[in-house]
Amino acid sequence: MEEKVILLVEDNPNDELLTMRALKKNNIKNEVVVARDGTEALEYLFGTGNPRALPQVVLLDLKLPKVDGLEVLQRIRADERTKRLPVVILTSSNEEQDLVACYDRGANSYIRKPVDFNQFTEAVRELGLYWLVLNEPPPTRS
Repeated sequence: MEEKVILLVEDNPNDELLTMRALKKNNIKNEVVVARDGTEALEYLFGTGNPRALPQVVLLDLKLPKVDGLEVLQRIRADERTKRLPVVILTSSNEEQDLVACYDRGANSYIRKPVDFNQFTEAVRELGLYWLVLNEPPPTRS
């Protein structure tokens, strides 16, 4: 069985470390590919070099350098290969306009990063349980 990869799109090293620690604490052992800006995320998903299997889920921050999270989300939804790929917005933004814009562009979920590590760990546990175990993903397209 193919391993379920998580694509974490996060430019803040502290938030990346926090997410990785929370995944590890919850025994989520899936491979995590980290893209540190929107361009890296798009290259991973659509790059012409080495075709990869799509990740099981994308954890996408909004405030990213080069290409912001909303643009990444829009490009994911615009492409036939990735339009059904689960995308969870994982952000510290508490702007209502960001929340609305993400859902308007097809986000599957919008989660505000809790400041408290224990709350964040619990949120990551629930994310992992739902998106990696319980959720039945759509069939992949070639």
